[in-house]
Amino acid sequence: MASGSSLLEEELSCPVCSDIFRDPVLLSCSHSFCKACLQQYWKQKESRECPVCRRRSSRDNPPLNLSLRNTCEAFLKERSQRAKAGSEVLCSLHCEKLKLFCLVDQIPICLVCQTSKKHENHKMRPVQEAAEEYKEKVRTALSPLQDKLKAFNEVKLICDETAEHIKSQAQHTERQIKMEFEKLQQFLKDEEAARIAELREEEEQKSQMMKEKIGKMTEEISSLAEQIRAIEQELGAEDVSFLRTYKDTLNRAQCTLADPEKVSGALIDVAKHLGNLKYRVWEKMLGTVQYTPVTLDPNTAHSKLSLSEDLISVRRSVLTVQRKLQRVRVQLDWDKGEVSFSDPSNNTPLYTFKHSFTERLFPFISHNVLGLSLQICPLKVSVTVEQPCGIVRSKRFCICRQ
Repeated sequence: MASGSSLLEEELSCPVCSDIFRDPVLLSCSHSFCKACLQQYWKQKESRECPVCRRRSSRDNPPLNLSLRNTCEAFLKERSQRAKAGSEVLCSLHCEKLKLFCLVDQIPICLVCQTSKKHENHKMRPVQEAAEEYKEKVRTALSPLQDKLKAFNEVKLICDETAEHIKSQAQHTERQIKMEFEKLQQFLKDEEAARIAELREEEEQKSQMMKEKIGKMTEEISSLAEQIRAIEQELGAEDVSFLRTYKDTLNRAQCTLADPEKVSGALIDVAKHLGNLKYRVWEKMLGTVQYTPVTLDPNTAHSKLSLSEDLISVRRSVLTVQRKLQRVRVQLDWDKGEVSFSDPSNNTPLYTFKHSFTERLFPFISHNVLGLSLQICPLKVSVTVEQPCGIVRSKRFCICRQ
């Protein structure tokens, strides 16, 4: 009987999620799947093919398999009724109460079965004791699922907040764009409209991306919650019924979902819209505004950096080194656009700033440590090219602590 029930459950299980069908849909190849499982599979594969036979489907929304859905609902209802009536289950051979659990055959048995040849020399446990032991195993397996559900909820909360922040960013950026364009003459209105259109397009794209991310998270959270609810329902079943299905329950408690990914790079690319905005317009206006050479990207900036509202400055921060240094080599490569700091004793690089230089450069060195003086120790110049405008191409020197 149990074997027949297992075969029926296998026939009523989705090939993708291995659980009883939920809202099954029927493909033209005659294979059925949970509607949510099929849509997620198609989204991952980026093609409408059958997960079993790989035959392509011509329909975006396959029809519901109503007959299969009704069969699944009837099966679940019958299984639930069997679980509720578990206290009345008797030994099929001796019509005695099932009071023992055979550790060898992994089945509940009666006292008469214990003395039979079939269970001779088998280790036994009282049903209640065995049930508690195996329930504890299921609870242990359930714990990672609960932790993962918590992680998904936390990331979804971040996604919700990010989605709201995207709207706020878009509104704030739009106001800044308009303030800049108000300073220009009437013929620049076409430029303003074009940039706001770009902002709207990016807002729509990234909002849609977050909407899809939140939708996916909601589906996964719903799936996890339903999985946990089903397992917890099995835990509440009568001991004998629980022990009969505990292996399946334990298998369903295995966590197969990957950890949720944190959201990165989802914010509005403010730098693209505001970065050097006046300078780009200046190229058409022949010198109306001043060029800002550096624009910082909040999507890629370090989380500990606090960017200014115009995205051209950051708050002061400290770069840490592994050991105290007596000398620091500073090297400028004008052509490569690099200013590098290194330890001259072993040539260990400390940090490199990168930028495209377009104007004359001057060294500026300062410290805030009382009682400490610095000395500039020139090294051999690697390459020195004096341009008509007075630009030094490459120069190296050391800062010495005294």
